[in-house]
Amino acid sequence: MSRAGARTFPLVLSAPSGAGKTTLARALRDRRPDVVFSVSATTRLPRPGEKDGVDYHFVGPAEFIRMRDAGELIEWAEVHGNYYGTPIANVDRAVERGEFLLLDIDVQGAEQIRGRVPGAVRVFVLPPSGEVLVQRLVGRGSEEDAAVRRRLSNARDELRAAGDFDHVVVNDDLDAAVADLAALLDGHPERVRPAPPLADAVRSLTAQIERHITPA
Repeated sequence: MSRAGARTFPLVLSAPSGAGKTTLARALRDRRPDVVFSVSATTRLPRPGEKDGVDYHFVGPAEFIRMRDAGELIEWAEVHGNYYGTPIANVDRAVERGEFLLLDIDVQGAEQIRGRVPGAVRVFVLPPSGEVLVQRLVGRGSEEDAAVRRRLSNARDELRAAGDFDHVVVNDDLDAAVADLAALLDGHPERVRPAPPLADAVRSLTAQIERHITPA
């Protein structure tokens, strides 16, 4: 549980696709009972096995627009024709219970939260290397080349936003990366492993991606 009298806050994780952000988020939640996932609202249809209120709050487009216009969402985005957003009620509920709200969202959503939730701590998750990132994005083998290039291009653009975040954690070792996030929750940022020089890391990662986007 969270420390008595300690201030909790939303912890925002963002990363390019393929960096292992969701795996890292789940591992942190499994090891910290004072961390709860933020359940997003979405207009997309439920997939097999998904449950309303557990995986997402499934709402219709009209209800989502109403929530957005009423100020009930702290961030939202349209992705592939569907709306996704974070209800502000998630934050309020976590604060009341003394829990850390964990948001696994994209760079666009994290930017919105910076202006709307001053106490949030935003962490950018870097993959261990460009080779690993490209392998994960390309290696699925079930998509057309155009879809793969689009995902690679999106990852490249998201990497360039890393410097706008409060902290950077390298997901090169799951246990160590979870410990880094736990140190931030406990108010000990000095215990987070030093990240490589950010400009150099982003330059190297984007170079690896661009070699796959642009045919030789």
